Amino acid sequence: MLAHVPRLNDFVAGIAALLKPRGTATIEFPHLLKLIEHAEFDTIYHEHYSYLSLMAVEHVFSRHGLRLYDAEELPTHGGSLRIFAAHARRSELPDSASLRALRAQEAAAGLGELDTYRRFADRVQACRRSLLEFLARAKREAKRVSAYGAAAKGNTLLNFCGITREDIALVADRNPHKQGKLLPGTHIPVVSPEALMAGRPDYVLILPWNLQHEIRRQLEGIRAWGGRFVTAVPQVAVDP
Repeated sequence: MLAHVPRLNDFVAGIAALLKPRGTATIEFPHLLKLIEHAEFDTIYHEHYSYLSLMAVEHVFSRHGLRLYDAEELPTHGGSLRIFAAHARRSELPDSASLRALRAQEAAAGLGELDTYRRFADRVQACRRSLLEFLARAKREAKRVSAYGAAAKGNTLLNFCGITREDIALVADRNPHKQGKLLPGTHIPVVSPEALMAGRPDYVLILPWNLQHEIRRQLEGIRAWGGRFVTAVPQVAVDP
């Protein structure tokens, strides 16, 4: 929940108050370093108040008498961190090798420098151009493009790129509560995976790219008519 709380310092102060003298708090959150490296701008949406680096978390935790002594990298959400924190006075807990390595990675990536974020913005614009060029080319060639996954990151991508029903006819999702609805902003209709398959699209744009391996298995049948999968982040990639 660390990325979801509006009052981050208050939340961390609560952790410090609750943690036993020899206890450990462990928390997982999407890693800003991976978001920057892979231009994962579509994971930026309203339910997140913070996009956290190890550098930022160590700074906030230290304000409240806590220190990190270990961290693990995880593949979830395009790259996450799991941190281990204790009261700062626990000097018997040395910094782990992985924690020291992550600090060095973030420093080398320039996460403490404003220019790093300016370059990130440039890469986001390049991603937008790449997707719009792909959709324009598909339209010129009379190819049908559908999408899969009525997820938050997909809505960020589609709305930022200004995509409409003229570009993508429909988006499929297995969740029956989303079917029969419209995506916010773009008003693209949400249908069942079976309806997507019945339409025999030439391309299926996978919006929740973090689940693309699972989605590819579910929709493997599109290859029967020459259908191809597409991902958009960090640049458009079309299956051969």
